[in-house]
Amino acid sequence: MAGSLVTTNVVQTLVAMGLSTLRERCLMPRIVNREYEADIVGVKQGATVNVAVPASITTVAVSPDVVPPAVTAVTPTSVAVTLDQWNAAPFAMSDKAIVQVQDGIIPMQAAEAVKSLANTIDQFLWGFYNRFYSYTGTAGTTPFASDFSDYLTARKLANTELMPPSDRRMLIDEAAEANVLGLRGAQDASFRGSTQGIQRGEMGELLGADWAMTQNVPTHTVTGAGTVTVNDAGVEVGDTTLTWDGGGTAPAIGDVFTVAGDSQTYVVESSTATVITMHPAAKVAWADDAAVTFKGTGPQNLLLHRDAIAFAMAPLQETAMTAAKRESQATAVDAESGLVLRLVQMEGYYQNTWSFDALYGANVVRRELGVRIAG
Repeated sequence: MAGSLVTTNVVQTLVAMGLSTLRERCLMPRIVNREYEADIVGVKQGATVNVAVPASITTVAVSPDVVPPAVTAVTPTSVAVTLDQWNAAPFAMSDKAIVQVQDGIIPMQAAEAVKSLANTIDQFLWGFYNRFYSYTGTAGTTPFASDFSDYLTARKLANTELMPPSDRRMLIDEAAEANVLGLRGAQDASFRGSTQGIQRGEMGELLGADWAMTQNVPTHTVTGAGTVTVNDAGVEVGDTTLTWDGGGTAPAIGDVFTVAGDSQTYVVESSTATVITMHPAAKVAWADDAAVTFKGTGPQNLLLHRDAIAFAMAPLQETAMTAAKRESQATAVDAESGLVLRLVQMEGYYQNTWSFDALYGANVVRRELGVRIAG
């Protein structure tokens, strides 16, 4: 069992070393709501936890009487978070690399594996951007070139949708950050109250949100195009479908549009050649032949509240190496990011294969708690 002991020690050492190599700006796992992980039943792929969303309640006038009035029942809804993402970053490690681990040196393969898996998780969470319907900015134009107006509009939209004032995060790409750092409002201590952040090149807290740059901001490519008009004289407030004339290209999930006579932005949930299903429901009645205009292609910076997305990870089972399995495992939780990674070592024919893996899932809980700022 001497070989087993050496390999196990290498696994434990490499896990601790590997978790410290998360150098990418993988911010989403640290921002979204992870309070529901303790409610997961069964640590396995497909396990689900339901996040309750309270129903609204209408205030009524009190009229004293000997018989109490009937109380209208309310039915809270729920959003399921399913652990349906199981990803691994495998790599082979030579005898030289194993010796490096024992000497306190992180092999390049291990560092790249952790980096790849962390980015995969971050990009998975960013993939929910297309569920948010509040939208501002100009597609194809990097925001904050001369002022904070795009953010202030996003803040107004967030306030209108009742986004709580605390735990707001402003996530922007490299180009937008370059503009922000050039604004006096970001540089001057009279605006910020301190010079420490700007001296380090950090945006920090500005105008009611915590600002941060990440390289993982996605670009949304708009599919809907052409001359599109409403083909229904009966669209009423509360409708969630739009019949259109088919005069253009059918939009895709995540495309954002407006309708003439309505300032609200809507996001496409599904589409056929003649019918668009959207969110939110129509705010006003739309006229027949009203023009439908789609927003353009560009980066999707986000003003995001932590409760917009629920994220859950599960610690994968850890087992000891046996002669039959010729496998060793170890798990650790990174204190900074909260990511739970497992490292598995498998012995083959004159070769050792290693793999970091993680089991996780997420879902959008409150779509009103995110605002897209086009770039």
